[in-house]
Amino acid sequence: MPETAQNLAAIRSAIARAERDFGREPGAVQLVAVSKTVPADGILPALQAGQRLFGENYVQESAAKWPALRERFPDAELHLIGPLQSNKAREAVSLFDVIHSLDRPSLAKELAKEIDRTGRAPRLLVQVNTGDEPQKGGVSPAEADAFLSACRDSYGLPIAGLMCIPPSEDLPSPHFGLLGQIARRNGLELLSMGMSGDFEPAIQLGATHVRIGTAIFGARAPKADETRGAIRSP
Repeated sequence: MPETAQNLAAIRSAIARAERDFGREPGAVQLVAVSKTVPADGILPALQAGQRLFGENYVQESAAKWPALRERFPDAELHLIGPLQSNKAREAVSLFDVIHSLDRPSLAKELAKEIDRTGRAPRLLVQVNTGDEPQKGGVSPAEADAFLSACRDSYGLPIAGLMCIPPSEDLPSPHFGLLGQIARRNGLELLSMGMSGDFEPAIQLGATHVRIGTAIFGARAPKADETRGAIRSP
């Protein structure tokens, strides 16, 4: 098996083991293979091994490599997990099936406009900045409830869930627990949390999607974010 396929099999086994260990239903947790900065030929072994959910950070990079891959694998599901500029909402709505990084009114307004214009409605997750880190995108936990209400009531956006990226220097579990609390009181089902180094506690605390890149595709060369705020690599 190619190395990527071997890594993918190992991660799938680890997710299934965590589901068993923490009393989750089999298949409750979906794996989003983070393919940002990975070229199309590097993604192909994962597609050939049956992986269908992929996460990308950059709209332009995704637009360059995914249309051809989707011609071969039309059931691939593309997730935007990086920050999104409001002026790229049109491209994002046309390209992605799930957007994990809704975090401000200006972006909500643009997404609502594009969804209304095209009739295409990606599932939307609100990113919560659980550590209130100034260099990261995301809504402050203190403002999350009000923002979720605004998304629904002011912009008509059906929000499917929440996403977070805990501070690298913190234990992740309290951040995952906080995200779960916000989701429960707002009636949200999807929790996108947990990456290569912390997906097991995320599964323990209710993750429905884990975003794993380096453990599947290997270490990637650093790349500056095309938008504001650096984030840790999944």
